[in-house]
Amino acid sequence: MSGLTDTDLHHLRRCVELAGLALAEGDEPFGSVLVGGDGQVLFEDHNRVKGGDATRHPELAIAQWAAAQLSPGARAAATVYTSGEHCAMCAAAHGWAELGRIVYVVAGARLAELREQWGLAPSPVAALPITAVAPRVPVEGPVPQLAGEVEAMYERCFGPQ
Repeated sequence: MSGLTDTDLHHLRRCVELAGLALAEGDEPFGSVLVGGDGQVLFEDHNRVKGGDATRHPELAIAQWAAAQLSPGARAAATVYTSGEHCAMCAAAHGWAELGRIVYVVAGARLAELREQWGLAPSPVAALPITAVAPRVPVEGPVPQLAGEVEAMYERCFGPQ
């Protein structure tokens, strides 16, 4: 993506690190960071679904935290960076929380493609683009220069064993 800044790439690299941490902990490799309009990192997390709750996505945690902790103006000025495009659940939470921009590394449709290549069942939730669920949210992605690293983690987690 040509519109990304060095700051955007810095935060996306942190998301990739968080995805790697999740994978190292035996979880699915997804990581996300919430950055305020002033550039301060406000919240970060990674997937926590290994305990059996498939809703414990970092993007949902960010939306819930932001709704409880930030004013409407601060939420609108914030950016969510994430290693993988929001699923429909997380995109809806983002929209309802009225958070600002989303920047992601790998598209949900790409993960769905990879899952199919690996012979896995499709996800129980359709791989809709964020804008199909939350049409007013500004979205940037995918980011090819970091996609290979994220896709390699997907393969280690979901690919043929």
